[in-house]
Parts: sequence; C-alpha cells; structure tokens
Amino acid sequence: MYYVYVIVEKETGSIYVGFSSNLKQRMVAHNRGTGARYTHTGKWTLAYYEAYLDRRDAWEREKRLKYEGRAKHQLFKRIQRSLTGQK
Repeated sequence: MYYVYVIVEKETGSIYVGFSSNLKQRMVAHNRGTGARYTHTGKWTLAYYEAYLDRRDAWEREKRLKYEGRAKHQLFKRIQRSLTGQK
C-alpha cells in the first residue's frame, strides 16, 4: 500500500504533501526531524491521507498536489478544517 498524505505543523501552520509506503514510520521521521528537508523542525500532525495499491498512482497524485495549483486548491478547500484545526 502507498500513501499520499498532508501534514500540518501545529505552531506555524506550515503544510507539507508527501508520499510513503509506510505512513506511520514516515510520521515518526517527520517529527524526529529526519523527514523531508522542509519538515526538520516542529510537531507535525497528519491532516489527510489517500491510499493506493500502485506506487506510480501515489507518486503521480503527490506530484499533482505539489505542482498543480488547481488540484492542491481543491483538496485544501475540502479539508480546510483539518488543516486549521477548527472543530
């Protein structure tokens, strides 16, 4: 299983999109400061994820969310409360 995920840094509200085959392990890495170069500091919370059986499908979705404004905008609008911590 492959996962595309969105995480949020609690204090700054920074958002990061990534993909991994082991989501739990990847979250631990982000919070230890050994994740992606953009997530070296702070406490990251999982806001959203999607699961894929095929690695390439997950990779392509991650790229769309990172580099295509429309895809990112639509997803972030749909999960707005999860990103901001609103109830």
